[in-house]
Amino acid sequence: MLIANYPGELSALLVAVFWTITALSFEMASKRVGSLAVNIIRLAFALVFLSVFSWFHRGVALPVDATTHAWLWLTISGLVGFVFGDYFLFHAYTLISSRIAMLIMTFVPPVTALLGWLVLGESMTLIHLAGMTLTVTGISLTIFGRENGSKKFRMLFSAKGVFYAFLGVLGQAGGLVLSKYGMQEYDAFAATQIRIIAGLIGFALIILMNGKFHLVRKAFQNSKAMLGITSGSFFGPFLGVSFSLLAIQLTTTGIASTLMAIVPILIIPPAALLFKQKVKLLDYIGAAISVGGVVLFFV
Repeated sequence: MLIANYPGELSALLVAVFWTITALSFEMASKRVGSLAVNIIRLAFALVFLSVFSWFHRGVALPVDATTHAWLWLTISGLVGFVFGDYFLFHAYTLISSRIAMLIMTFVPPVTALLGWLVLGESMTLIHLAGMTLTVTGISLTIFGRENGSKKFRMLFSAKGVFYAFLGVLGQAGGLVLSKYGMQEYDAFAATQIRIIAGLIGFALIILMNGKFHLVRKAFQNSKAMLGITSGSFFGPFLGVSFSLLAIQLTTTGIASTLMAIVPILIIPPAALLFKQKVKLLDYIGAAISVGGVVLFFV
């Protein structure tokens, strides 16, 4: 009954769980073999997963029935979200950890709504600005603080990593808005295939232009990295992205984005357990405030 009444909302909650697993998996893999190799391999794996699923789900392995409109805008979405956004997000994983990067990614829903206002004509109010302020406050509580008895506040994490994470925010938000515009009523999993194909081509060009193919070859020789890439590909580009498109198709972009934004809270316990990260009470408070800001943004 719950599934029947709230399919979009439940899809969004599942996305939060999937992305938590994905972030931890890709952090581990990126630290071992580099973000560029992880990005292209995980997209290739995800395309295989989606093609097999699509064969059973729709009777065709590839999105050959997509309209020109869908191909055009979903391709652009894939380049913006996967290539631009994830390229910088994965770099951020190696510099500031997936836990902090995912906290900064709570800024995606406000930016998505801002872009929705600019591109799709959706409304913005003062309460939305208040929500954005809360989200920034929550992020700031975690990434700024005093260290070693100093009275001065400073950034506790790599400034470059934080900047990369914010570039990831722009990519994710832009990709989401473009996906909604390009997908319309088209199948969410097939739409994800188009985005992944675009991402694969984009990363392949980057690797070829920079002569980095040897990094991809070396990645396949690292068994622990490949385990992380495989699990991350299954729960991320395959299940996570597909269910995120399904969520925005079945409910509003705002509600879906809000529910998907709880990853920073979900990721704290496993990050502390698996990577032995020191988590302070203020980290929990910051994550809760940040997510609260996202919720307020969409009331």
